[in-house]
Amino acid sequence: MVDLKSLVPWRDKNKLQTPAMRDDFFDPFVTFRREMDRMFDGFFGSGLRQAQSTWHSLTPAVDVDENEKEIIVTAELPGVTEKDVEVGLAGDILTIQGEKHSQHEEKNGDSSYTERRFGSFSRVVRLPFETGEEQVDAKFGNGVLTVRIPKPAQLQRAVRRIEVRAA
Repeated sequence: MVDLKSLVPWRDKNKLQTPAMRDDFFDPFVTFRREMDRMFDGFFGSGLRQAQSTWHSLTPAVDVDENEKEIIVTAELPGVTEKDVEVGLAGDILTIQGEKHSQHEEKNGDSSYTERRFGSFSRVVRLPFETGEEQVDAKFGNGVLTVRIPKPAQLQRAVRRIEVRAA
């Protein structure tokens, strides 16, 4: 096992070595820059992570599958009901949008704790063709939205299976 303290010489109490001082350590401009860098790293580092985690928690995960007859778009929408989801189709653009809202309340004797979260989401999927809205089928169940978009007749092809042989 490696003694990690041995890798840092000034931490060894038996040796009285100190790290070398830099000439610009007490320079006010270098100190100012160091403090500004530390402040921006702290602000943007935690702020971006928080914004990204919020964005990811609202943006639904979407899978797009294709077979010979249709394209199937599946969106995971936990904590959302079918009343909170809207599906739209304009030309070759499929839009899934809605709003998540949840409320959690805890009561413990004379005190209570309530937490509310609200936010809207939107996902856009560009289709490789245009289709009529009357042909699209959207179903919602168990927090999963499934949208089936039939392909136009000229794009529907029969799949021909090709035998794979050992070399």
